[in-house]
Amino acid sequence: MFTLGTRLTRVSREMTHRDPDTALKAVGAAVPDWSGGTRLGEMLRAFLDRWGQRGMARGAVVVVLSDGWERDDPTLLAGQMRRLHRLAHRVVWANPRKARPGYAPMAGGMAAALPHVDAFVEGHSLAALEHLAAVVRGAVDA
Repeated sequence: MFTLGTRLTRVSREMTHRDPDTALKAVGAAVPDWSGGTRLGEMLRAFLDRWGQRGMARGAVVVVLSDGWERDDPTLLAGQMRRLHRLAHRVVWANPRKARPGYAPMAGGMAAALPHVDAFVEGHSLAALEHLAAVVRGAVDA
């Protein structure tokens, strides 16, 4: 597991705690760029170059939980999402803003990523995350 912000941080070890609260606290401590904005395209490229091509994304269901706000050029994100989509079995994007009345995926990063996403779901509540889990399992459509 990874977080993408202004840098790529692997948090697989922190997520091995059996207690969810302990795991989330460990992840929070391990992520140095929490609330620093996102450079999704650059960080996705770093992930794909280092781990994605070697198999972590190949044939996987990849979940991105982000509002899609991109600090850099959205064209880079579009290209990296295209790469990811070719490697992965499915790409699921959960956006916490999607549940807001009148929401439209117009933020540059979200608009660039959406053509390369298989399922676009809400990510704002526990119920939305339960729905996300069902989408990942293939139990429901997005």
